[in-house]
Order: sequence, then structure tokens, then C-alpha cells
Amino acid sequence: MITLFIAIEGPNGVGKSTTSRLLADRLADLGPAGVHLTAEPTRTPLGQLLRRQEDFLHGKALALALAADRAAHIENEIVPRLDDGFHVVTDRYVASSLVLQRVDGLDLAEIWSYNRYVLPATVIYLEDDPDVIRARLAARAHLTRLERAGSPEKELVLHRDAARHLHRQEWRQYTIACAGLTPDQIVSTILNLLPADTLLTSEA
Repeated sequence: MITLFIAIEGPNGVGKSTTSRLLADRLADLGPAGVHLTAEPTRTPLGQLLRRQEDFLHGKALALALAADRAAHIENEIVPRLDDGFHVVTDRYVASSLVLQRVDGLDLAEIWSYNRYVLPATVIYLEDDPDVIRARLAARAHLTRLERAGSPEKELVLHRDAARHLHRQEWRQYTIACAGLTPDQIVSTILNLLPADTLLTSEA
């Protein structure tokens, strides 16, 4: 059985977490393979520390810490689940670093140098109207330092830069224009892009 490793990416506030959850549910309904839903920073003690300390860790220190969390994520969680025959869906992965660490002052080449040996994923980029994204962020009770430092417009541009970079590394990538689509419609669009032989139904 062919398993999928999918990373959901896009600007803060675009709907990555909702899409990741729905995609995992839909994949589980489609076939016999199990689905493992995960996220970055991880839910490990290191990942949770990074979530809490973003206001205090900056630049290279944060980028290196996130790369370490990612390396452990791949070794201890992603690869074992794939080896067990699960599809893996992650809310954020390398592209998030290639964007947010640039917002934090690093250049793309340096960020990639910390992440160049990671396991490639099929990357799904979500794009939406910047004003829609901005309204979602404004409704949040708290914004992180990097959410405050960036903007929907800037992050959309940087995600496109990240996509071009990962294209040169021969990663499989797709971009979904989410404007006017419901979360279910977004996930249906994603499923239509994935290789058919990975989505065999349980009756097949």
C-alpha cells in the first residue's frame, strides 16, 4: 500500500488546522490505511516549549530549535507512522520555516541549510483573500510575535518563494485558491489532486 505524507501550509489565519483535520478524516473514510494527524511545532515537550517561547527566541536560535524539533518529529513520529502503513497529515512543515524565519530576519538559504535533509512531503499551499485572513487574525484573542510581525500579503509572497525553492528540490506541491470555498470543498479539491492509487476505498 502506498502511503501519503502531506503538509498543509499557508499564511497564518488561512485555515491550515481546520483543513488538516478535515483532510485526515476524509482520508480515513476513503480507504483501509489509517491516518495520523500531527503538527509543528510538535506536541512534544520541546515543541510545546517553542510555542510558549516564541516571544523570547528570535532569528537563528528559533530556526535551529524548530529544525531540531522537526528532525525529532520525522525520526520519532512521521517515519514510524508511515512505516506502519498510515497516511500522515501535518499542519505546518518545512515551508512554514522558509516563510516565518524570513519574517524573523533570516534569509532563505540559511533556513534551508538547517532543513535540507528532511523527509520530502507533498505540500498543499492554501491561499485566500488577504482581507479575509486579516479578519480571522483580528478575531483571535492572542497573536504570536511572528503573527504580529508579518502580514497576509507578505506571507503569501514568501510562501510562493518557498514553493519555488521546494520545486527546485523536486518536491510535489499544489496550491489551492480557497476564496469562496467551504472547508469541505477545499478538502475535496485536495483529494482530487492526490494520486488515485493512494486513495483506494475499503471496498476495492
